[in-house]
Amino acid sequence: MSQFTDISRINVCGGDGGAGCMSFRREAFVPKGGPDGGDGGRGGNVVIQADAQLSSLIDYRFKHHFRAERGTHGQGARRNGKSGEDLILKVPMGTVVRELDPETQTPMFEIADLVHDGERVVVAPGGAGGLGNTHFVTSVRRAPAFAQLGEPAEEHWIELEMKLMADAALVGFPSVGKSSLIARMSAARPKIADYPFTTLVPNLGMVRAGEYSYVVADVPGLIEGASDGKGLGHQFLRHIERTALIMHVVDMTGGFEDRDPVEDYRIINRELEQYGAELSERPQIVVANKCDAPGTADKIADLKRAALDDGHMFFAVSAVTGAGLNTLMLAVGEQVAKLRAELAVSDEPVDLRDEEWERRRLQREKRFRIVQEEPGAFRVVGRAIERMVIQTDWENEEAVIYLQHKFARMGVDDALEKAGCRAGDEVRICQRAFDFEGAEDFSEYEELEDAGEDVAVEAIDVADAADEGVEVVDAADAADDAETSEGE
Repeated sequence: MSQFTDISRINVCGGDGGAGCMSFRREAFVPKGGPDGGDGGRGGNVVIQADAQLSSLIDYRFKHHFRAERGTHGQGARRNGKSGEDLILKVPMGTVVRELDPETQTPMFEIADLVHDGERVVVAPGGAGGLGNTHFVTSVRRAPAFAQLGEPAEEHWIELEMKLMADAALVGFPSVGKSSLIARMSAARPKIADYPFTTLVPNLGMVRAGEYSYVVADVPGLIEGASDGKGLGHQFLRHIERTALIMHVVDMTGGFEDRDPVEDYRIINRELEQYGAELSERPQIVVANKCDAPGTADKIADLKRAALDDGHMFFAVSAVTGAGLNTLMLAVGEQVAKLRAELAVSDEPVDLRDEEWERRRLQREKRFRIVQEEPGAFRVVGRAIERMVIQTDWENEEAVIYLQHKFARMGVDDALEKAGCRAGDEVRICQRAFDFEGAEDFSEYEELEDAGEDVAVEAIDVADAADEGVEVVDAADAADDAETSEGE
């Protein structure tokens, strides 16, 4: 029997991009063959995809690192490299994907909520392939002798949390008969015994009643304090969040401790409310189980009164004899059908979540800041900037000059001057360091801006300026200042 796993944390990394090729045509009777270097292939993406055939995250219990295939390098004769294959990681329907903070490993925000079969989201984009030297031709520079290196993909940690996809959930104290009920209502065969906490993992069962069919989840028993994590409450309560209807099962005999059924009903509802206020507002059907036991008539009447006062439907049943089960199953089916119709109208488009994740990712990419590490030494920090440095062949003078041109266009030089950097000061990016020379003339590369290459960087988030000894410069302001000075 496979282990049930409903939460996992994994490290994902897209494939590195292949390097562009620096090449020139070499043919007979063609004395001045132009550049013909192909582009490097893009690295593969890591994709999370919902699969209706899976019921657990057991595949990610022992393996935590996943990397997509890298792209191949470009070649001469304008032959582009092959893109890397995407890595598809399949998860059960109802899996929530979250980005984890790289330092604290706590969830930062939700990337996607995969609730439909086949729904997918890219969680680790592959690196872009480097451009071949054919992309750097201008009217001034006809034979560029450099190409870009491939973009390295970034790795990060994500959290996968599976929440059961069920229409209704059976909740209640341990040993109230939830497992017996789901066994009578469906083909599910959970472990049943006469001691508490027999059920340790959620069970799903398909119920067919008249014209209705729906999925019921048998959630392990809750105890007082479950909302605070007692009795593994947090591990089980999360599976109730996804359900449209709660079937609150109460043992009319009082169980081993001879508890009061009405008090049990109140305790469980308080735990649901404390865990999440929306759970207490969820449609609820109160099920009085073991109603065939002698001496329970008065208790059933008291519980029915309490349930109706709270606006809940009430049914008295016996999981042993089957009394009242058909009526209960039909009523649940009717409620589920009604709730499904309401949800279908208000369901948000699937792709909006992907767009939000991509927007957040690009927002982080297009920011940089200036950090003065010591007198006369400044560090430029920003993903887009650092990636450009990594993609540059520092052994090639032309490639370095082109990088300087891009930095000038992005406002990096102006931002450095605004931060107090002067000619001769040291500028550090990644593991590289060079002397700052101020604005230079890169007019021979101006034509490349019309070739569709995006070098724009958004204004940085100045919220990081609170760090002591860190001076943050708004790149957009720096660029505006530069334009104003040029106009004057």
